[in-house]
Amino acid sequence: MTFDRITFDPRIMGGRACIRGMRIPVSGIVGQVAHGIPFEEILKGYPDLERADISQAVEYGAWLTREW
Repeated sequence: MTFDRITFDPRIMGGRACIRGMRIPVSGIVGQVAHGIPFEEILKGYPDLERADISQAVEYGAWLTREW
């Protein structure tokens, strides 16, 4: 699976998974979705985010928890 919106850069957030090189960690977005915050509300809080960023963050989180 390819995650073109998820980036890792040791100079940004210590190399944590972030959205498109911004200082927005994937874990924060996934956590908000898990707590039931609607995408529209998340987008208001992060004006640089796109709906596809949130979707891919959730997909990435699910991918990390896959069982083989």
